Formats: sequence, structure tokens, C-alpha cells
Amino acid sequence: MAGLAVDGVAVIRSTLPTLPDTPGVYRMIGADGRILYVGKAKNLKRRVASYTRTDGLPNRTRRMVALTRSMEFVTTHTEAEALLLEANLIRRLLPPFNVLVKDDRSFSYIALGQGHEFPRLMHHRGSADRHGKKRDLFGPYASPALVGMTIGALQRAFLLRNCDDATFTSRTRPCLQHQIKRCSAPCVGRVTAEDYAAQMQGVRDVLSGRSAAIQAEFARHMMDCSDRLAYEDAARWRDRIRALTALQSRQDINLEGVLEDADVLAVHAEGGTACVQAFFFRGGRNQGTRVFFPRHDGEEEPAAILAAFAAQLYEGTPPPRHLLLSHAIAERALLAEALTIAAGRRVEVEVPQRGPKRRVVEHALTNAREAHGRRMAERSAQGKLLAGVARVFGLPKTPARIEIYDNSHIQGAFPVGAMVVAGPEGIQRNAGRRFHIKDPDAAGDDYAMLREVLTRRFGRALREDPQRSGGQWPDLVLIDGGLGQLNTARAVLDGLGITGVPLAAIAKGPDRDAGRERFFLPDREPFRLEPNDPVLYFLQRLRDEAHRTAIDAHRTRRLKAMDHTRIDGIPGVGPSRKKALLHHFGSSTAVASAGLKDLEATPGISAALARRVFEHFHG
Repeated sequence: MAGLAVDGVAVIRSTLPTLPDTPGVYRMIGADGRILYVGKAKNLKRRVASYTRTDGLPNRTRRMVALTRSMEFVTTHTEAEALLLEANLIRRLLPPFNVLVKDDRSFSYIALGQGHEFPRLMHHRGSADRHGKKRDLFGPYASPALVGMTIGALQRAFLLRNCDDATFTSRTRPCLQHQIKRCSAPCVGRVTAEDYAAQMQGVRDVLSGRSAAIQAEFARHMMDCSDRLAYEDAARWRDRIRALTALQSRQDINLEGVLEDADVLAVHAEGGTACVQAFFFRGGRNQGTRVFFPRHDGEEEPAAILAAFAAQLYEGTPPPRHLLLSHAIAERALLAEALTIAAGRRVEVEVPQRGPKRRVVEHALTNAREAHGRRMAERSAQGKLLAGVARVFGLPKTPARIEIYDNSHIQGAFPVGAMVVAGPEGIQRNAGRRFHIKDPDAAGDDYAMLREVLTRRFGRALREDPQRSGGQWPDLVLIDGGLGQLNTARAVLDGLGITGVPLAAIAKGPDRDAGRERFFLPDREPFRLEPNDPVLYFLQRLRDEAHRTAIDAHRTRRLKAMDHTRIDGIPGVGPSRKKALLHHFGSSTAVASAGLKDLEATPGISAALARRVFEHFHG
């Protein structure tokens, strides 16, 4: 180890003569080219030089220096810019020696479309930067379910459409959303553009925390209708008021003393692991909570974990006006400056010590502590199950990564494959993959589909991580199937020259009875587990999760194909002419079977375009 450390120190020392005394970001790189660590510095030369004095470094940092074989640098104008760049690189490169925000769920937003006479109300998931110029985004929300409930209440209160533009264009009569009083049916002219724009502004006001004036306006409309004895209209305004009230009343945590938007971040660290509890408040409303378990070295202090976490959390997510932290971090002013740059407005970072803000932080700390305890209990149980899997399948060690594979199709149509990944933390949803089967000859052939999926998966692994040092190689591959599927998987790995990856297959029992599954291993007789064996239940859950994922992928692909009618793709047939054809014939099937003269008789369709449509279907 000492020799390695000297080599690492020598590499780092060799970079010092050319380093400037300016802010920037540095990357420490290992022998295989993998990024080990990303750091930022107010003074690059001084910060990098500190790594050459190994006697005062923690053990974790010494290991990092020992593995360093090269370095890369980027200078910035300010330290705040360096902090933003550091957070971006950490989220993208996932260096093993950094604190990492590990979460398989993206944030959800409520989006209001732009660039359309009647914009839609929709759910947006993922980075706030994606489609940001085409939509107004409000959030983040901690869960898609909360977004769904909020959108439902907004639809009842403001009657905005949520259908896509293609559906909107092709409508000839109001849909069910209008019938249940959740849409004003702009698709068929039941509302003017001016009135619809006023409804859109109402949604913006409510989502921005200015709902009191909207509710008072609704009440005036209701009373006016009542005074005119228009009781049905008054009842409709009453229902809209109730929807708005229900939206405002969904508060299980109140943030007294903070008038602006605010997030609360609290960390609890124990036993080498940490849990961060986040509360999100926007426009005076609680928009949910989320628990994070950042990956870090066990030697990290809670304040350092929280500082790194906060910087990475708002990479691609707009920060609030106020950020309340449970621990005093070393560079609070720098974090506030960086978030201010990212948000384009002032962001304040506080560590409350007393009062209502501190009570909310204490509540978040309690939740973090309880979530950490639950996680430790779950990991203990999960560890026992994984040890049981190693015992059942005769693995050389307890598996840290199990990959489960399954396929789905309907008579060969829309074939997909699915890979689910499980480990000590349970199902790792961000590590799974879905495969659209590309070989047309493989569709409907389970063996050929599995062969393509495994070839693509392990061919990529050989290209990207041939040394198997990136933690992306499985300790066990579990196939949903029997001996045929097992032999197919074995042939794929043999063909790629891959050894040392254990294989197993799980076949449903007679009459597909759960609990009577048979297990297949290479060069071993099939066997069953006792019906009450916890390992059997665990393997069943893994198999079922892969099956569910494959079916979901197949359904998504099928529904996406159904969104496009048979008319889509005909040159010259845009939304308006598509609407004319569907309005005249009633369905795309009827258009496809129509004669040339019938097509020419369609309003808005020229003779040349009618011939083009006819030839598209009849060649």
C-alpha cells in the first residue's frame, strides 16, 4: 500500500507546477480511467497540494490518493460556479469516493403547456430543464400520486384539458372529462380562448400560493348565481370551491413563520450509514416528503454529508427561496450563492436554532431517525435472504447484485425483455433495463428473445467494464423459465467468452402453482424448495417483479403504438386534415377502406391528397 500511495502522491505533485491559484474543479482518475473523485476548490493549486501531505489525511482519502493515476482540471470564475460544476459532475459520473445522492425516483412537477391556444394541464416527471421552454413547471412534488391528486383538484376547479394535442385535434365531440365536469371542452369550442386563458391564470395563481383571491372570486360567482335563482350554475361554482378547498386543506405539516417557498433537509447518521429526510413546501402548501439514503464513506460527518447532498439535490431541480438545514455546514454562504446562481433569484440557507422553523427541522430529524431505523432492519432481513440464496444455489459469496430476466409479447407483437436488479437495498429500480426486441425473427420465440436480451446486456458489459470493477456485473443471473432458458443463457455467455457468472432458472410449478417452482442450475438436477422456505418467497418476489416489469414494458409499447392512427405518417396529412378525415369517416379503419371518390368528397381534402391517401392504403 505504501508503494501505491507514493505513486499517487507523485502523480498529484507532478500537476502542481501548472496549476493556477484560481477557483475550479479537479477530477482524480484511477488506472482504468474511472473517475475516483470530483472536488471543487477556491484555490486549485493549494487544494490539490494538500493531497501530497498524506500523514494528516483520513484513511478514506489516503486510499483515494493511492489509487490516483492522473488528474483533470477545469477552472471557473468563482467558487460558487465551481460548486455547481462539481455537483453536476458528481451526479453524472458517480465517483465512488464522493457522497452520492442515490435515488431511483425522479421528481414530479405540474406542467402548464405553452405555445397553444388552449394549453394542457399535465404531469411532468424528470429534470426541470427538460421541455422547460415549452412548459411552465410548478414543483417539485415528492410523489407522482400527490401530483395526480393535485391535478384532479385543479381540473375540477378550473376545467382545463389534460389530453395530448393529437387527441385534442381529432375530437369531434366532448369527451368523458367534460361529462364529469373536469374539462371545459375547448376541443369543440365550448369555451373561448379568453375564458380559457383566465382559467390558466387561475391555476398559476393557485400553484404560486395566491389562492385566496381565486376562492373569493368563485364565491362571488356562486352568490350571484344564487341571487339570480340560477341554482344549477351556483351548484357548479360550489363544487369548484370545494375542489379548491380540498387542494388547500391537504396539509399534514404546516410551515409556520416561512412565507416563501421552502425545503427542509435533515440528516441522521449512525453505524456508517445516513438518512436525509426532505420536506417540500411551495406556495404555502406541503408538497410531500421524501427519504434519501446517500452513498458515502462511513467516516463522513453528518454536516459534510448534508452539504454534499444539498448541492447535488438541486442539480436539474429548481431550489426554493428558503432552505432549512438540520446541521451547520462549513460553507453555508457558498451553498447559498451557488443556489442563487442556479435559481436566478436569491436563495437563503438557514440552520434554525429556535422557534417554529426549528420545530419543523426537529420534526424532519425525527422522521430521518425513524426511517434510518426501518432501513437498517430491512437491510438485516434482506441480508439474511441473500445469504439464503447463496446457500441454495451454492454461490461462493452472498450476492450483492442479482439480475432477473423475463420477456413479454402477445403472439409475437410488441416483444420486449426486462431486466430487474436486486441487492442488499432491495429492488434497485434505477439499475433495471427494458429491451425492445430488434430482431423480427425473434418476436414470439422466447429463446431467441432471451438470447438477444442477454447478448445486448453482456456485450455492453464487456465493452464498458471488461475488468468487472464497476459494480455492474451480477453475482447471479436468474431466468424466468426452465431448462431451455437456462441452456440459452449458458450458450450466450459461452459465446461471449464470459465465465464466472452463476446462472439459475426458476420454472413455475405444475399448473403454474406458486410454491411448487422448480429450480435449474447448470450440471445439476432440478430441485424444489420447501413451500414455507423464506428464500422461496424471496425468489418468487424477484421473479414476479421481472414479470410485472416485462408486462408493463409491453403494455407501454402497445399503448404508444395505439396512440398513432393508421393515418399518421401519410405525407401531407397534418392535424387539421387528419381531423377532417376522422370527422367525415368516423375512424381510421373506415378511411383505410374508403374508395377514391369517397376520399375526394371529404371537406378540406383535395383530389391530389385524396389520391395520396388512397395509394397509401391500396398501393
